Amino acid sequence: MQTSFDLIIVGGGMVGSALACALRDSSLSIALVDGGDLRPAPVELDPHRFDPRVSALTVSSERFLKHLGVWPSMLARRVSPYRHMQVWDGEGTGRIEFHADEIQHPVLGHIVENSVTQSALLEPLQAADGVRLLPGERLKTLLDDGKQGPRIRLESGLELEARLLVAADGANSQVRAGAGFALREWDYLHHGIVTTVETELPHHRTAWQSFRESGPLAFLPLPDSEDGRHFCSIVWSNVPEEAQRLMELEEGAFCRELERAIEQRLGTVLGCDRRYCLPFRQRHAVDYVMPGIALVGDAAHTIHPLAGQGVNLGLMDAAALAEVILHACARGDDFARLGVLQRYQRQRKGANLAMMGAMEFFERLFHARNMPLRLLRNSGLRWVDGTPQLKQQLVRRAMGLEGDIPRFAR
Repeated sequence: MQTSFDLIIVGGGMVGSALACALRDSSLSIALVDGGDLRPAPVELDPHRFDPRVSALTVSSERFLKHLGVWPSMLARRVSPYRHMQVWDGEGTGRIEFHADEIQHPVLGHIVENSVTQSALLEPLQAADGVRLLPGERLKTLLDDGKQGPRIRLESGLELEARLLVAADGANSQVRAGAGFALREWDYLHHGIVTTVETELPHHRTAWQSFRESGPLAFLPLPDSEDGRHFCSIVWSNVPEEAQRLMELEEGAFCRELERAIEQRLGTVLGCDRRYCLPFRQRHAVDYVMPGIALVGDAAHTIHPLAGQGVNLGLMDAAALAEVILHACARGDDFARLGVLQRYQRQRKGANLAMMGAMEFFERLFHARNMPLRLLRNSGLRWVDGTPQLKQQLVRRAMGLEGDIPRFAR
């Protein structure tokens, strides 16, 4: 069995699979290691059942996925484009609306189940000559440097070495911890309830978000079924005690609470799927790289899900790192060298910090309870809504149409 590779990616989720996909046609030998199955789900999906984990993919993420050749496979499963977004202060009168027509674009983005995106990314890797899939394998430890570079031992006892080790193994990254990357983190003291709900009224391809004193509540549009049923994915942020109370309610009582919280914008909430409750923490690695090792996605940063930007930032990490690696190969440079990897860090760290700072600002602003800040918040929302040029600039940046976007995602 091959044990030496140019690149080992630990973590076969969306970000790790996207990186492997972006490099699959290069001359590099790649190992993709994951404790899961690494086989794509069937194309035919139950029209009334959805993955509780969804992402609001931006236009830049869509373009990157098209560059990888996987967007048609995602469309063959299901994606939910949205053209309109309504945001309002549930404790006041402020509101703001965004519409795709305002920026002459067909959509603001797409709500996509994470399993759909990951299955589409895994499909081309099944037969990629340069990619070795290692499903059901979990990292046990990082070893001393091998002859080529980093060396790891898996729980099965298998030892692998590579010129470059990439951590795509999530917020609690073992690679990050084992390599000794410094991390800044803090708890938002909020938990998010996620589930799928069926609503009486159609969502009209609109994403709805209400900022309440207890935390933001988002209704994200999912595909309607052919028999006329309407579905949304929800993310409801609450302080831990309130989140626990809501989790303990029986289904009907939970749906009634949800109806009141969203002000019945979508009529009666007819039912909900299994609920999951997740703590919200923000993390950011002080550095994304060291010689022979790079962090991508949640291994490098996690962000409040306020605007659904977490997966998008991770996909842009994958796009940027793939570009840096391929550019170094084309120049005959060592892509695992610290000076080369720092090009990736320079491109992504500032963009990620800017988005994290913006989400932190909004999170604090909407949790403010003193009256002057609440008045400022409401008047600010109304002012931005009435300032078309500023509103267009904000939405274009959130969609990934402006800013420092990797070439593969333009």
